[in-house]
Amino acid sequence: MQKDDSVQVAVIGAGPSGALVATLLHRQGIKVRVLEKNRFPRFSIGESLLPQSMVYLEEAGLAQAVAAKADAMGFQFKNGAAFGYQGQEAQFDFTDKFSPGPGTTFQVKRAAFDKLLADEAMAQGVDIRFEHSVDKVDMTEQGACLLGTDASGQSYQLNADFVLDASGFARVLPRLFDLEMPSELAPRQAFFTHVVDGIDPDIFDRNKILISVHPEHPAVWYWLIPFADGTCSLGVVGEIAFFEQMSGDHAAILKELVFAEPGLAKLLVRAEFPQPVNTLKGYSAKVKSLYGPGYALLGNAGEFLDPVFSSGVTIAFTSASLAAKALVRQFAGETVDWQRDFAEPLQGGVDVFRTYVEGWYQGSFQDVIFYPAPDPKIKRMVCSILAGYAWDKTNPYVAESKRRLRTLAQICKAG
Repeated sequence: MQKDDSVQVAVIGAGPSGALVATLLHRQGIKVRVLEKNRFPRFSIGESLLPQSMVYLEEAGLAQAVAAKADAMGFQFKNGAAFGYQGQEAQFDFTDKFSPGPGTTFQVKRAAFDKLLADEAMAQGVDIRFEHSVDKVDMTEQGACLLGTDASGQSYQLNADFVLDASGFARVLPRLFDLEMPSELAPRQAFFTHVVDGIDPDIFDRNKILISVHPEHPAVWYWLIPFADGTCSLGVVGEIAFFEQMSGDHAAILKELVFAEPGLAKLLVRAEFPQPVNTLKGYSAKVKSLYGPGYALLGNAGEFLDPVFSSGVTIAFTSASLAAKALVRQFAGETVDWQRDFAEPLQGGVDVFRTYVEGWYQGSFQDVIFYPAPDPKIKRMVCSILAGYAWDKTNPYVAESKRRLRTLAQICKAG
């Protein structure tokens, strides 16, 4: 077995949260090593970023690289979200929102985006080891001992004062430490692929993600995320039981449902489907705790809600930023309360997103989205949440999300 030198922080996973937190820590002089099981680039979904994410990319010195290489990598400028249901349309311009901060971002192919962040992190001096699995983590009073296999198939050992799990859906520490627990959200499934969309530019704004609702089943919805190269990410989401009633392979199910929605059928009349259709089910996840002695969970490793509002990367970045700030203080000799300084602020925004995700599937938030005569001030507040600013407590629809959404939905329904 090869023995590695000790580090202050070991990060499991080099995706968005892992690359960001490692960069933030490295910039503060903390010795960090990232252990990534895969070789980048590798496919991932979650391609529509939210503007709030740009705050954290700027904080880590990564925003300039993303903007500079956006055109070359086919990233699509994004300034909002569009919704469609039974001929009704609604648009939200993220530059016209309540909360301060960026109002634009990008729609990205995650294979390229994640590799770009990792490459830029390494260019800043971050130590990332690809094709390094983490098979066991032993926690002691002195820290953590990570055991795994490296790219050559050799066993390795890494000692760290602290471990951050940024492994996404692999959820390494929740599995090893028995932290997983059922999500309150109903188990859902997604079918998705990349298509050559052939969309007429005169009838579609590629600067916005399009969320469409099935004409007969409001709990079934679609995403269409356009990229700058004439392709798009296309997916459909519904409860697992809904899809179990359908026949055919993954591609047949996706195509049948997509062309059952008149708006999508019109947009994608010339679409080509050269890529295989993938599926992911039972993805909503929760844990008993977001942290413990010597470790913390970032992004999807801690909790994943639902893809409907593209909140995944934003939550991942927020968790990375909070964890980095806490660790900088901790290594400086301060006492850090991980519940107060990490878990509670992170969970606050996650719970706001949860309110609107639940409202979407219950129909109340759809009533708000498709209300034909929204109050401009209230729409800007709702727009801020859709843009990712779920931690801005000056926004009444953040500070009192459940009560405000319930009341607003009742008004819209009555109207």
